[in-house]
Amino acid sequence: MRLRNRLLLGLLLVGLVLTLGAQNPQSPPAPPPAAAAPAQAPAADKENGVFVFRKNVDEVVLHATVVDDHQHLVTTLDRDAFAVFEDGQEQRITSFRHEDIPVDVGIVIDDSGSMRDKRSAVNQAALNLVRASNPQDEVFVVNFSEEYWLDQDFTSSIPKLQEALENIDSRGGTALYDAVIASADHLNSGKLDKKVLLVVTDGEDNASRDNLEQTIRRLQEMNSPTVYTIGLLGDDHPHRAKRALQRLAEETGGIAYFPKNLSQVDAITREIARDIRNQYTIGYKPSKPQSDGGFRTVKVTAKAHGFSKLEVRTRSGYYATPGRAAAGAAGGPSQP
Repeated sequence: MRLRNRLLLGLLLVGLVLTLGAQNPQSPPAPPPAAAAPAQAPAADKENGVFVFRKNVDEVVLHATVVDDHQHLVTTLDRDAFAVFEDGQEQRITSFRHEDIPVDVGIVIDDSGSMRDKRSAVNQAALNLVRASNPQDEVFVVNFSEEYWLDQDFTSSIPKLQEALENIDSRGGTALYDAVIASADHLNSGKLDKKVLLVVTDGEDNASRDNLEQTIRRLQEMNSPTVYTIGLLGDDHPHRAKRALQRLAEETGGIAYFPKNLSQVDAITREIARDIRNQYTIGYKPSKPQSDGGFRTVKVTAKAHGFSKLEVRTRSGYYATPGRAAAGAAGGPSQP
C-alpha cells in the first residue's frame, strides 16, 4: 500500500546513505560520546526552522490534559500539583513545562461509500482544526476505505491539505485499524516530538488485518500518539463500533466524540485544537530500569487549591525498550 511502500523506500534510502558514508575515506570521525548527564527538562531547539525536543535517554515524557469536574480545561497548574505513577509506584518528576509547542498531526478520514455525503462537512472541520492549531504544526492526510492512501505528506499549507482532503473516492469497506497503525508509524518520520492523530469514521472496521487489541498494542509499542476520534455513527451501528473508537482514544490520552449531526463536527475539531495546545509536558525517570523491558502502566493525578476534583488524561502505558527513551501520550519516536 502506498503509505507502507513510501516508508519502506525511505528506510532503503537511509540504509544506502549510511553504507556509502561508511565507505567514504573523507568522512570525518565520529565525535566522542558525551558524558552522562542528569535528567533535565527537554530542550526545545530549532532544526531547519522546526522545533525539536531533546530528551534524556532514560526519561519518559508524558503529554497530559487536565480538566475540572465540569470538563473545563485547567491550564494554571504548576509542577507540584502533579503526581506520576508507573505500575502503581510514584515516580519523581524530572521535567515539567506548559507551553504551546508545534505538533506532528495525522488526519485520517474514512473514505468508504457511506461517507460520500459527509465528506464536505468533515473536510471543512479538519481544515478548521489546522487553522485553530499552532501555525508551525506539520500535518499529513490519509484517506482510507479498504486500503489507505497518503494523499498529502507533512505540510503546513492549507491549500495542499484541502486538495488532499478533496481527493476522495467514497467506495469500498472500512480498514480503520490498518489505517491507524500505518498513520501512527508514519508520524514517526515527522520532525516534531509531539504526535497526534485525528480519526474520523462513520462505521465499524470490516476490512483490516489487525483487530482492535492488536492495534492498541501496536500503538503502545510505537510509544503512540494521542488519538482523537470522531464517530459519525448514528443509531444503527453496533455498540462495538463506538467502543472501538473510545478505546483508541482512552488508551492514548485522547477523547472520543460522537456528534448527533454533522453540524457539530466543526466545533469538535476546534475543541480538539484547544486541547492539544493546552497540554502539560511531564517527564520522569522510571525507578525500574528501561532495560527490564515489558509493558508499564502509567497514571497521572493532579490536586490544586480551588478545585474539588481534577481529571488528568494521558496515555495508559508504554512498552519499555532497552536503550531508548519512552515517549508518553502523544509522544514522538524514541530518541537513541
